[in-house]
Amino acid sequence: MDAVLAAVAEGAEPFALATVVATWSSAPRGVGARMLVRSDSSVLGSLTGGCVEADVHARAVEVLDSGVPQLVRYGVSDEDAGAVGLTCGGTVEIFLQRVRDAEPLRAFAQRVADGVPVAFATVVAHDGGTPGASVAVGPEGLLAGGTGSDRLDSALAHDAASLVAAGRTAELTYGLDGSRQGVGIRVLVDVVAPSPRLIVAGVTDFAAAVTTLGAFLGFRVTLCDARATFATRERFADAHEIAVDWPHRYLAAELGAGRVDGRTVVVVLTHDPKFDEPLLEVALAADLAFVGAMGSRRTHADRLARLRARGVPQEALARLRSPVGLDLGGRSPRETALSIMAEVVAVRSRGSGAPLSGTAGPLHHEVAREHA
Repeated sequence: MDAVLAAVAEGAEPFALATVVATWSSAPRGVGARMLVRSDSSVLGSLTGGCVEADVHARAVEVLDSGVPQLVRYGVSDEDAGAVGLTCGGTVEIFLQRVRDAEPLRAFAQRVADGVPVAFATVVAHDGGTPGASVAVGPEGLLAGGTGSDRLDSALAHDAASLVAAGRTAELTYGLDGSRQGVGIRVLVDVVAPSPRLIVAGVTDFAAAVTTLGAFLGFRVTLCDARATFATRERFADAHEIAVDWPHRYLAAELGAGRVDGRTVVVVLTHDPKFDEPLLEVALAADLAFVGAMGSRRTHADRLARLRARGVPQEALARLRSPVGLDLGGRSPRETALSIMAEVVAVRSRGSGAPLSGTAGPLHHEVAREHA
């Protein structure tokens, strides 16, 4: 949990809260970045890491004194970016508010600390009233707070819970009467989800390299194999969990217990049909973010034929990424792991996998926020 949420959880009041609510082009920090300013002008957190923060701090002191929220946009060209702290240019929109009811933020902070998916929804613009109202929402619905409108609270609790389930931050728009079919109220729904899972099947050197790189990239990594002799902590020191079990049985149990979700990645590296195929049958039937399997093109073709014979439908087979990995030209276990995890990142972030020097448009894609 970051310093801002830690201070909120400890009851630091009164304070002004500055939050990045929108970005364009190559802004240095993403939506949801926060800075807290206390009544003694002390600061926690960071928004851009540059001179923009001096102006935000001054405005936060004003907001803390007046209680009147501000929605401010900072936009600069690349040529002028360095002077104001936006190192690559771009535009950020920042909402400043004096927190009147810290309970929703505390509920949000506690869920983040517990590693439970949660959303903090804030009214950042209100054509018919004063913005700043906030609610905390979990998958089960409203946790704390309110907007003053029962209709808006009901719609927001439902919509934010859906975003929590998807692990996605978004801005929502409502009518002044709280209806979904209108405009006049902007709400930032900031979702923070626990680290996504990476389940690696196999006890090869390639699997060891993938577990290390996966952990480095922020995944919660499980190494799974039925062979206890090889599935050891000495060989897989960076795995968060080592499950000695048949991989298909382990995945089925995790699915049944609700510990696998739509952000989960499964990578099959066993090179053994008796392990690979039952696992792929289970994985491809689930709604997972990524299912990949190592093997040559001939191995892949043979595997597809056997999976069809097992009754796996074509639409499920189309989700299998095999041979897994991007074409980087490497051969060693570490290079192969880089190739595999590069494809995982590209798929999860909706990237093309193409060199940036040969593409146009924004460098960054909108992705879910995660909390390690």
